[in-house]
Amino acid sequence: MTDSKLPPPPVMWAQRSPMVFLTVNLEDVKNPDIKFTKNTVYFHGTGGVDKKEYEVTIPLNKEIDPEKSRSFNRGRCIEILLAKANPEEPYWPALTSDKKKHHWLKCDFNKWHDEDDSGDEGLGGMGGGGDFEEMMRQMGGLGGAGGGKPSFDDLDEGGDSDDEPIPDLE
Repeated sequence: MTDSKLPPPPVMWAQRSPMVFLTVNLEDVKNPDIKFTKNTVYFHGTGGVDKKEYEVTIPLNKEIDPEKSRSFNRGRCIEILLAKANPEEPYWPALTSDKKKHHWLKCDFNKWHDEDDSGDEGLGGMGGGGDFEEMMRQMGGLGGAGGGKPSFDDLDEGGDSDDEPIPDLE
């Protein structure tokens, strides 16, 4: 954590074998400043309903690969994927190296995957042991099909159940 007088933003985290997921829960952050070192993640930005300024430096429990780590501004939040420096290492016991309980940091159970899970389900079918580049492509971060934009080509064109008439009540 920095010595800054600015408050830290609300952050959620989860992990898989090769990576750590961070979600900065701030809406409408314009041009956030996000920096990665092998031991830290830095965030500075203005957002949220009150357009307040936030800043935090997170001291990481283990090393990451700053070159492979990425952030995505989703409008409603900032998603950060941290590539673990050693994807084969066991799960981190905590996100931060300082072992403190931070009021602004919570576990993201929607993305969490236990170390002993099979790795097939969760986060749109992106398994826990999958390769980092493939996960990045699926998250829309590494070019890939459609330049990182989602493709809806696989949706069936048979119409929507909302288009059917409503049956009469009996």
